[in-house]
Amino acid sequence: MIHQSNKHNSDNSTPNNLLHETSPYLLQHAYNPVEWYPWSAEALTKAKREDKPIIVSIGYSACHWCHVMEKECFENDEVAKVMNEYFVNIKVDREERPDIDQIYMEALQSMSLGGGWPLNVFLTPDAKPFYGGTYFPAPHWTNLLEQISQAFQNNRADLEHSAEEFTKSLNNTDSHKYGLKKNISTFSKEELEPIFQKLEAKFDKRAGGPNKAPKFPMPSTYMFLLRYYQISKNEAALKHIKLTLDRMAYGGIYDQIGGGFARYSTDAEWFAPHFEKMLYDNGQLLSLYSEAYTLTKNSMYKEVVYETIEWLKNEMVNPEGGFYSAQDADSEGVEGKFYVWTQKEINELLKDDAALFSEYYHVEEHGNWEEGENILFKNLSDEAFANKFKLSKEVLTEKVQRWKKTLKKRRDERIWPGLDDKTLASWNGLMLKGLVDAYRTFDNEIFLKLAEENAIFLKEKMRDENKLYHSYKKGKATIDGYLEDYAFVIDGYIALYEAGFNEQWLREAEKLCDYAMKNFYDGEEEMFFFTDNNSEKLIARKKEMFDNVIPGSNSAMAINLYRLGTLLENELYTEVSLKMLSKVKHLISEEPGYLSNWACLFSYQAQPTAEIAIAGKDFLKFRNSIDKIYYPNKILSGTATESTLPTLQDRKATNGKTMIYVCYNRTCKFPVDNVEAAMELLE
Repeated sequence: MIHQSNKHNSDNSTPNNLLHETSPYLLQHAYNPVEWYPWSAEALTKAKREDKPIIVSIGYSACHWCHVMEKECFENDEVAKVMNEYFVNIKVDREERPDIDQIYMEALQSMSLGGGWPLNVFLTPDAKPFYGGTYFPAPHWTNLLEQISQAFQNNRADLEHSAEEFTKSLNNTDSHKYGLKKNISTFSKEELEPIFQKLEAKFDKRAGGPNKAPKFPMPSTYMFLLRYYQISKNEAALKHIKLTLDRMAYGGIYDQIGGGFARYSTDAEWFAPHFEKMLYDNGQLLSLYSEAYTLTKNSMYKEVVYETIEWLKNEMVNPEGGFYSAQDADSEGVEGKFYVWTQKEINELLKDDAALFSEYYHVEEHGNWEEGENILFKNLSDEAFANKFKLSKEVLTEKVQRWKKTLKKRRDERIWPGLDDKTLASWNGLMLKGLVDAYRTFDNEIFLKLAEENAIFLKEKMRDENKLYHSYKKGKATIDGYLEDYAFVIDGYIALYEAGFNEQWLREAEKLCDYAMKNFYDGEEEMFFFTDNNSEKLIARKKEMFDNVIPGSNSAMAINLYRLGTLLENELYTEVSLKMLSKVKHLISEEPGYLSNWACLFSYQAQPTAEIAIAGKDFLKFRNSIDKIYYPNKILSGTATESTLPTLQDRKATNGKTMIYVCYNRTCKFPVDNVEAAMELLE
């Protein structure tokens, strides 16, 4: 494959201070005429020494509008001249430094200036924000630079006053900002109903997902709906889950030829994607489609999982077992060029089958997207399409597989989108969990092998004692880990333990959890900071409270503490988890769309969690059978012989028979020797 180069597009032959960075996004700007610096003591000291305002420009390598602004502004010699003369210019990869991005995005939003990427924020020489914005065309950017420069010279006191106020706002406690309450709440099944109703009010009941555009997958929302359905049996929840997962898999947001999902759909139909593919989306969607398959047995969900893992295996794995971060939306400077097709190409490749293919994927002579270009999408199930065109399901399946193979071979000859080849611990944790969930659903050993190799990579390459690093590239781990790194790697390790009952992974999760408790936990607010006690001190130290496309790191840690605390009978863990959930309970009820992962934990507290212990030679076989029955609120432990785990103490086979112990709150029912009997004991 020929990946688009990350090298510069400008004529400037002299590199700036980004040349030796590892971030592909920073390296893309290394030959801009702008005198860029990475975020560093050198750049911050320079601003103070020269008494200049700072421009912090934040983006990521797969960001289309970041590339557009670079081409229009940062490769422009005249624009660069103004930036270099009057400002100290700092480039930040938001994926490498989410702590910096978090602070200045919140600052921009507090200025009522929206948000998004590229994020361009103006700071005083002591790094306090006073103005900003997102994408600016060159004339607007030049005008803004001149206005800011003049204001800094002539109205500096006003700018510094604004910067102080914004910085004060950034340092308000979350308890104050969101009214977090310090109490221990009860949680009931009845209280889940209004949470569902709030979510349901925003359903798109025609195309699935939320009733707005653009549309993001938001996996944790559907994870909550699955759990809510399992408790309530409310068919409206299941209907929306199936509608959304079907339509996403039919849509252009899903790569119909190569597998994997794009970051979001620009429209309300899941049709036209913003073509970048992110590791974090696909890891979570593997979990979601695998879990939904366990409930629905929809064969299309299995196909999505298998194709997405094939994409991962072929295109996103580094030689050491880590996973790359993303693939760009653009190739050859054009968004989506790698993924779209003309009718002429389809006719040449498929000949007699071209007409049927064009019906199946909605290919049009004049294009269904931009002039002459087609995004492949479906709007019928294979069964419905086969009936419409009087084909057997088997014949259609064979044709579709042949079509995909033919187009994939031709597409592989194109110039590929740029690859963001850094490896992030947090996103690897999400993909590790996705692979384990797929393995537990489909029993494919390839999935488990990929997961185990990744777990070993994270342990051996991105750890120092019990401390995690955030980023890895070219044999070197850098940047102190953030809470998200600990949260998602712990989650992946717990899942890997439950898949094969190798206690190593549970103990690894425990070590990381203890480190996070010691170095991230704020005992006063009873929540976790996003950054390590020992890391660089910025103008504010933030907590990530809300769930978004990626679950918030506090909700993820609260779930980890609950599950790990239950498995290890660690009361400190479970008590901290309960306190965290209690403090946001009222927020979950008010805005569940932004606390959907918290709502998953709510569902675990709303009914007893089944603690299922398996002891005996068939422990893995029994685990496999248990995982085929949809019951998300369970925690598994197992052993062939003896174990040091509290949940397995005094658990053993009887007369050579493997026994299953179903327990609630450390109180066990009578052990049984078969899965059917164990399932009957579930409350």
